[in-house]
Amino acid sequence: MEDAEEGKKRNTAAFTFMAWAAFGCAMLAMFIGIYTLKQDLPVKGYYAVTALFLTMSSFVLQKTIRDNSEDAKQDGGHRTEE
Repeated sequence: MEDAEEGKKRNTAAFTFMAWAAFGCAMLAMFIGIYTLKQDLPVKGYYAVTALFLTMSSFVLQKTIRDNSEDAKQDGGHRTEE
């Protein structure tokens, strides 16, 4: 994504790679932990589903906060509810 005011990208390719690599490592470690957990399958399933829900809701929350921030900048800091 480019910064409209300066015409340059906000993040370098290395930073973007690091962010995705950290996300992938965290997800992998979490699911390895769930897989090796010495509990019944329903307990493992509960942890896996809630972990996926937490991950999905984190993406949605981040996007919502970013969109609201960008909208506030375009509106000159004035935010109106629709």
